[in-house]
Amino acid sequence: MGIEIFKKHMRERRAVKIIAGINNYDLDNVAKVCRASQMGHASAVDIAAGKEVYEIARKNTKLPIFVSSVHPFELLEAAKMGADAIEIGNFDALYKIGQGYSASEVYDIVLETMGLLNSYDIFTCATIPGCIHITEQIELARKFEILGVDLIQTEGLKVVSNSSNPSAQLVSYAEATIANTLELSHHTALPIMSASGITPQTAPLAFASGACAVGVGSAVNKLDSEVAMSATVMSVVSSIAHRNSIYHEIPTTKRELEMI
Repeated sequence: MGIEIFKKHMRERRAVKIIAGINNYDLDNVAKVCRASQMGHASAVDIAAGKEVYEIARKNTKLPIFVSSVHPFELLEAAKMGADAIEIGNFDALYKIGQGYSASEVYDIVLETMGLLNSYDIFTCATIPGCIHITEQIELARKFEILGVDLIQTEGLKVVSNSSNPSAQLVSYAEATIANTLELSHHTALPIMSASGITPQTAPLAFASGACAVGVGSAVNKLDSEVAMSATVMSVVSSIAHRNSIYHEIPTTKRELEMI
């Protein structure tokens, strides 16, 4: 079924993409992330561009595979290899090595990629960098819609914190991407996937803010064991299912309210 699984979960507002990392070429780690994603019932996995990485992913999961890069020709090669989807971006990991992107640079990358992929029927997601002002993010989202992008991914902006509590820092990080998700959902018709700082605790907040999918990276790919990875994936998926069950139990129509 390929990408149709992910698209179905998007429509049901419960899609979970597990991100191995745009610059993660550790084949053993990628294999663990892929297996854990499937065992934890995720909707898709996201890997770095590269033949070996792609082959390892294909051997270790039946889930739809996103391939991430900021280089258009790498994404073209991914489409040729048979990737289910491409991700233009996933900039978070690149900020850590000193790479930053302006709105105009990101637009140019997306424009070139969409041109190269014109003859390929492939699902396309583009990341809107969290380091640019929200007005620029909104403008980019509108431009991506015109270009034919299928999904946009939001990011947060990592703020240097004095807190020694890693969990507190992660929540702070997630707050920014969720705020961006909420704002963008009011200004674009494109579906939105929230990434950056997403955990079992913050995933339901992303969906409540207008996301139809979440991207989970370091909360999974930085763990040491495959068991821990799959448990975390399952926790994210379960937190969304729990949120949905509560939502459906809340009376929303006048007749439902009168029956209480």
